Amino acid sequence: MKKYVLALDEGTTSARAILFDKNSDIISMAQHEIPQIYPNPGWVEQNPMDIYANQYAALTECIAKSGISPDEIAAVGITNQRETVIIWDKNTGRPIYNAIVWQCRRTSDVCEELENKGYGEYIRKTTGLRLDPYFSGTKIKWILDNVDGAREKAQAGELMAGTVDTWLIWKLTDGKVFVTDRTNASRTMLCNIHTGTWDKSILDLLDIPENILPEIKSSSEIYGTFECMGAELTIAGIAGDQQSALFGQTCFESGEAKNTYGTGCFLLAHTGQNAVESKHGLLTTIAAGEKDRSIEYALEGSVFVGGAVIRWLRDELKLIHESSDSEYFASKVKDTAGVYLVPAFSGLGAPIWDMHARGTIFGLTAGTGKNHIIRAALESIAYQTEEVISAMNSDISALNGDGYLNKISVLKVDGGASANNLLMQMQSDFSSITVLRSANPEATALGAAFLAGLAVGFFANRDELKELCSVGKSFEPNMQEDERRKRLNGWHRAVVACRKFSESEE
Repeated sequence: MKKYVLALDEGTTSARAILFDKNSDIISMAQHEIPQIYPNPGWVEQNPMDIYANQYAALTECIAKSGISPDEIAAVGITNQRETVIIWDKNTGRPIYNAIVWQCRRTSDVCEELENKGYGEYIRKTTGLRLDPYFSGTKIKWILDNVDGAREKAQAGELMAGTVDTWLIWKLTDGKVFVTDRTNASRTMLCNIHTGTWDKSILDLLDIPENILPEIKSSSEIYGTFECMGAELTIAGIAGDQQSALFGQTCFESGEAKNTYGTGCFLLAHTGQNAVESKHGLLTTIAAGEKDRSIEYALEGSVFVGGAVIRWLRDELKLIHESSDSEYFASKVKDTAGVYLVPAFSGLGAPIWDMHARGTIFGLTAGTGKNHIIRAALESIAYQTEEVISAMNSDISALNGDGYLNKISVLKVDGGASANNLLMQMQSDFSSITVLRSANPEATALGAAFLAGLAVGFFANRDELKELCSVGKSFEPNMQEDERRKRLNGWHRAVVACRKFSESEE
């Protein structure tokens, strides 16, 4: 009897496996860290074999720790860091270069050149994305252009390229299955999000042969099977991590929104079957959905540095010993004493999109202490998220069919930093919005488990999924409007100054 669903959650810094039961309760979990490689300033890589080895180790450890038989697992769902790209040799199965991670900025010049040539508008309308090194397409081009013999092998059909989901499935199935899902494809800057197919014009523009790309499928269907610990496991769910979290939070209707506080912050609002074109610096992306449903969409705002700023305080500045210490020390001061920290370590994402901006701290005085800086780092996460919420509210109108503005009034949250009560209260105050933290903190993995379970009948439908989700804690705004506006104005001035300083280096 099938009693469980298993999620493989391959993130930026770790590979995890989580086993859920029919009530979406966590039965077992395992996690293995993934080393990061920084060959040049602004470059971020990982070893693809590390990604696979650590994910497989987490998979087997999770099952072993649970004490269950693998035969009891109904299906496996995969969720992954999205724009990260891997290219490997079809014959040997070996990567021809390290995985280029989503944070990597090495293709900035390529994006600027394409923008200057006037291709930005076509790419935006076709893919829902803007020209930015964040996305996968220019990363693929870079590898083909810079690895000896790569382009010739690609033309000969000897290479395979894909996001992390594609790589993991190909490895797990011993090369039998070469697929991706619509959510991951929609983040490559190579996919027409209106048709769910690879766009030939953009492929030609970047000189990427279509034959090296995987088949695009829905996020919930049976893709293939693999042997594990003496059992045959079925892979039946795939979704990029942020769309998976949207699904795991059961945001299925227009206007329902979630924010994941991870390495970065990723805010998505479901827009139904409307591919809403943003006028305020956001992205249009495909939402996770089942095989028998029409393509559904979401608006997304991506903050490049969220929880990563807390790790920076810990690992580089040595201001805290553990990430969780940030709440304690930030609470020891009533405010930042006018200090603003703009963590533009990899540029600024939505809604500003400034790839040249670099991190800065403003408002320092002789009285500034480490607690003020720690609090300013926490506030920077909430400020950046508020900018996305504000842009999203400006974009969302008449999405429910009744002809009136449908602003986001509730924000569902998940991810590691969402456990920080002070940060969540800051978010509620700065955005003047109700923040709901799920009782299950693993929304990303849960989304993959839901998608896999739906495909094999383990879960009946979306209504059943909604019944399984409950709120752990809610946060209500508790800041005077004048104070809120003053704080936000200070943040906006800091961002302008940060960008102006970065301009001076160009």
